[in-house]
Amino acid sequence: MIGYMTLGTNDLPRAIQFYDALLGPMGAKQVMDLGRGRIWAAGPGQPMLAVMTPYDKQAAQPGNGTMTALACKDSAEVDACYQRAISLGATDEGPNGPRGTGFYAGYFRDLDGNKLCFFCMG
Repeated sequence: MIGYMTLGTNDLPRAIQFYDALLGPMGAKQVMDLGRGRIWAAGPGQPMLAVMTPYDKQAAQPGNGTMTALACKDSAEVDACYQRAISLGATDEGPNGPRGTGFYAGYFRDLDGNKLCFFCMG
């Protein structure tokens, strides 16, 4: 159902470097260069993640209550992805671990303050 999610940035080169390093080990790569942003995907027909400077040329600001969740195959991948995000300069928003029955996640904010989560079910 979800085709892509867009996150705003005020520093596109820095955001590209962060997301290349963060998403590459998951098999995602840049699939589109839109000039003012980039789009990553793990394969054809898979949901995509875009990072863009705002169209209205105003400062990008993280949405209050907005979060992007990125699916992982298992808890080990959640752990690795969460730790990679933190090592790349992301800030903790809830450490990786179980959240109720059958849900495992780690929450963080990227370099622009956008809230993201790596998760797995089961």
